[in-house]
Amino acid sequence: MTDCIFCKIVRGEIPAKVAYEDDDFIAFHDIAPAAPVHLLLIPKQHIASLADLREEHRDLMGKMLLLAPKLAAEHGAGNGFKTLFNTGKDGGQVVFHLHMHIIGGPRPWTNAQLIG
Repeated sequence: MTDCIFCKIVRGEIPAKVAYEDDDFIAFHDIAPAAPVHLLLIPKQHIASLADLREEHRDLMGKMLLLAPKLAAEHGAGNGFKTLFNTGKDGGQVVFHLHMHIIGGPRPWTNAQLIG
């Protein structure tokens, strides 16, 4: 996908504050964090949304779920964190490249901050 902002980050065409990268994934800090720790974990492969996953994505998604607590702990949310997928326009998805929000860190952030 040539015009996807997250694909451009994967290709290095748009800068991001990278927190993690391997052959399958890149994680970077959200530009408008809702909490002290707010990472976006994305597959390098373009998949539009959670609704577009297929059987062949099983191992990729398993790896993604295993990475989330590791990244949360490494970035200061070891005492607890939220994960969030917005799926589709009505689900609040703005960038149509599958991404997991990893949100946590010391409070005082509130759940209400995550709704808008």
